[in-house]
Amino acid sequence: MSEFHWQRAVIKVGSALISPDGHQCSAKYLLAIARFITESREQGKQVVIVSSGSVAAGRSTIAHNAHPSIAEKQAMAAVGQTQMMANWSRFFDFPCAQVLLTYDDFHDRSRYVNIKNTLRELLNNNVLPIVNENDTVAVDVLKVGDNDNLAAYAAMVAEADTLIICSDIDGLYDADPRLNPDARLISLVENIDGGIYGLAGGPGTKVGTGGMRTKIEAADKCAESGIQTLIVNGGKGEVFDALLDGRIPGTRFVPTKTPDSAKEQWLKHTLIATGRIDVDAGAKQALIETGASLLPIGITKVQGDFMSGDAVEICHQGFPFAKGVTLYSAADLNAIKGMRSDDFENIIGYSSGEAAVHRDDLALL
Repeated sequence: MSEFHWQRAVIKVGSALISPDGHQCSAKYLLAIARFITESREQGKQVVIVSSGSVAAGRSTIAHNAHPSIAEKQAMAAVGQTQMMANWSRFFDFPCAQVLLTYDDFHDRSRYVNIKNTLRELLNNNVLPIVNENDTVAVDVLKVGDNDNLAAYAAMVAEADTLIICSDIDGLYDADPRLNPDARLISLVENIDGGIYGLAGGPGTKVGTGGMRTKIEAADKCAESGIQTLIVNGGKGEVFDALLDGRIPGTRFVPTKTPDSAKEQWLKHTLIATGRIDVDAGAKQALIETGASLLPIGITKVQGDFMSGDAVEICHQGFPFAKGVTLYSAADLNAIKGMRSDDFENIIGYSSGEAAVHRDDLALL
């Protein structure tokens, strides 16, 4: 087994583990996963769950034919969400938070930043975020593989270093182990290419909506963002004992970049700056030498017509030295520049926190 290290992980748990019979939530497989989460948190690590199962959990409540319509699936999800959250919450003596998302939320810049800030605050307050697709409104994503890819997006927005996909088989094989008894488990994948995609089979269960291909797609997204991905058998309790020991009884996909380099590249080269913020010498020194966040008190001038979530250049005496994602619009920053955070609500009517640009969303040029 490979050894691995991690500090913040997204754990994706599929419908087949949450609702094995396809009709209601069960504790059968979740107890071992919950114990792994609890013990990992006690070690100072952070966890986000991406949980399938809301449609399956609500299936027995909503009348339907053999092939439920989209509206019927959405109604099932609406009922099943509360059951799925209650099922998870009973395992923990710390608070859980429900976070319902769609793909659109990840592709809209301001919503992406809001998700990231929300997850950051939940984790900073020792709350366990439980993410699921918002199936009651997302018509076009009730399809194969949505939560595998959702988990990859969640890992990126949560700035995790690890994605753990709990499947119903031990990992990626060189052949279908259900059909070929000589199939060999591939413990390490260093490059996801056409050959790796060629090993993917179809869906493994009648309950889940994702096959191995979508798991590889998720691993591919994460690898490009500096995140390692594990595919393990979530139905085996001993798997989580091994993970607690730093061993991987499954398949590990190696990231092709470090998380810092991937994010720095995104900030520097992908985001287009729509405005400029000039800061005083003290703010520049704090950003460069101590890795601090940019506070409005250090801002001297705001240029451009940008919104919260847009990229801005950070300058001193007109020369840019950093780039980041702003938490306030140009108009609001103009109103609160040079001010302390205690004054924000009195001046602009709200506060998005003390930072104008958080250090996690800032790169030096």
